[in-house]
Amino acid sequence: MIKRGILNHPPEFFDHIWQLRWQLLWQQRWKLVAMTGLSTLGMVVTAIAVPPPAALPPEAFTEVVEQLHLTASAPLDQGDDIYLREARINKGDTFGRLLARLGIADEAAQRFLLSAPETQALHRQLVPGRVVSARTNAGGALVSLHFPMNGGDTVTLVERKQNIQGQTAQFTAREQTLRYETRQTLKSGEIRYSLFGATDSAGIPDAIAMQMAEIFSGEIDFHRDLRQGDRFTLVYEMQYYGGRAARTGRILSAEFTNNGKTHQAFLYTQDDGRQSYYNAEGKSLKKAFLRSPLAFSRVTSGFSLRLHPILKTWRAHKGVDYGAPTGTQVRATGDGVVHFIGKQGGYGNIVILAHAGNYQTAYAHLSRFAPGLKKGDRVSQSDIIAYVGQTGWATGPHLHYEFRIKGTQVNPLALNLPTAPPLDKRQQALFKEKAQEQLAMLQLVKDSPVVRFE
Repeated sequence: MIKRGILNHPPEFFDHIWQLRWQLLWQQRWKLVAMTGLSTLGMVVTAIAVPPPAALPPEAFTEVVEQLHLTASAPLDQGDDIYLREARINKGDTFGRLLARLGIADEAAQRFLLSAPETQALHRQLVPGRVVSARTNAGGALVSLHFPMNGGDTVTLVERKQNIQGQTAQFTAREQTLRYETRQTLKSGEIRYSLFGATDSAGIPDAIAMQMAEIFSGEIDFHRDLRQGDRFTLVYEMQYYGGRAARTGRILSAEFTNNGKTHQAFLYTQDDGRQSYYNAEGKSLKKAFLRSPLAFSRVTSGFSLRLHPILKTWRAHKGVDYGAPTGTQVRATGDGVVHFIGKQGGYGNIVILAHAGNYQTAYAHLSRFAPGLKKGDRVSQSDIIAYVGQTGWATGPHLHYEFRIKGTQVNPLALNLPTAPPLDKRQQALFKEKAQEQLAMLQLVKDSPVVRFE
């Protein structure tokens, strides 16, 4: 039951009262804000009552009493309770132990999962760390099971058919493509000891860190140029399945400040579908050659005069040595054709690539070559062509890398590498419009507080 007052006065009187009411509301605005905030958090609607001016006599009001009738609500029929359980596959797990942890207490489902021909592939894919989910009722009867398959793009879905009373429960199993939800992630970090240390502290996946190093590989030598205090900001894609981060996507924009100089990169897709990274002026970041044939390593010997470790004589070292474990992947630093592949004196196993413009690159002391690679094959920049080893005149596992112009070795670390052609005028205009949006997102990350991890 509620009570309300009705004023027995002419319209002019109401105008005066409303003016007084708004003055009181303005004076008590802080109360309105506070109470509105509380009502939002508590899901309770609060009304603010403004008392009438004290000058009004009691006879100005007439009391009216109304009875409120509340409609009774009935609970929704939810049917049988369904429970969702997840279990991570452990090393040495059996399929039976996995089903037990998923709470599947269903003999018919267990027989189907353990012995049906269409579920046998699941037994061979008990990969540690993989997460399997199942929906069961309160008694443990299986409703459905989701089992991710190798490759990460498909899942085997096991479902219970509608059970007819008096008949044996039946199940189906089919493989279906996962539908990922793509979300943009914004992160920033600071170099203290290493690139991966900084990205780990910022919660950035290693695959994204590798992409960042690849994008800026023509501008920054991540083996030699990193400095304590260097900063980076990233906008990248993450793909989710079932609310859980499943795999990494592409870097959309990035900024890296190295030794006081800021480098920016923005992903742009041209009309023909080609994607590449450009700086804010629309110049391609892709160089004709990568700075290094190894993704991550250290320079152990530069392009200089040195005491040969085996011959013990002073000789010119006309290449760059990168220290790395045996088996480390070796990348082609540019598009080219295999000019030579095989053994060659002190070089041991070597691959020589011929590139446009009278350029050649050589990769020596290799343990083995990429499967099927042969003379005359075309390779693209960043293709894996071989693996680090210790063949030929080598005292330890490392890669000897040479850059040759018209057959003469030059220092690749000091070379001003040519870049890919820029965008045309029309594409430049479209690119700059997109780049402004990404630049605003980068600035948003930079302006946000950064949590530092020691």
